[in-house]
Amino acid sequence: MPDAIKKDFDSIADRPKLLEENKRLSIVCFSGDFDRLVAAFTLASGAAAVGYEVSVFCTFWGLNILRKSRGRLPIGKGLLARFFNFLQGGSNHLPLSRLNFLGVSPKLMTYMMKKRNVATLPELVDAALALGVRLYACEMSMTILGTTKEDFIPEVREVIGVAKFLDYSSGGERIFI
Repeated sequence: MPDAIKKDFDSIADRPKLLEENKRLSIVCFSGDFDRLVAAFTLASGAAAVGYEVSVFCTFWGLNILRKSRGRLPIGKGLLARFFNFLQGGSNHLPLSRLNFLGVSPKLMTYMMKKRNVATLPELVDAALALGVRLYACEMSMTILGTTKEDFIPEVREVIGVAKFLDYSSGGERIFI
């Protein structure tokens, strides 16, 4: 076996040991798509359930999962801020990443999840919070989109920048969704 391939296999074999030692997982939620957020919060709650220290850092469209469910309201300072706030609308207005069908698909997915006894997105978020997952909102994205901390659910621990997120997540694994 070539040395380069052997080295890759050896590093993969050591990876679970490394994770066991660190037991830290940080998830960057960039996407505001329903299915991607389901994946992010499934990972977050699963990791927290087995003892990981988990942080979820929401940025740009990922901030939508943290918004209070007030519907699509054109609020904010300035025309663009009102436009972006209208587009976001909170966790009840998340599109599917593919085949959204004018917003019907997330509702169908939620129906199928309930029918098959799979945790829905709000249930996954609640489970993650109950398991101690920490939620953070990206300060720069909030500035660009014209949102404030008051627009978010109270469980958002802190509004932070990238430098603080990198500090909080150092020594663990990072996943970008």
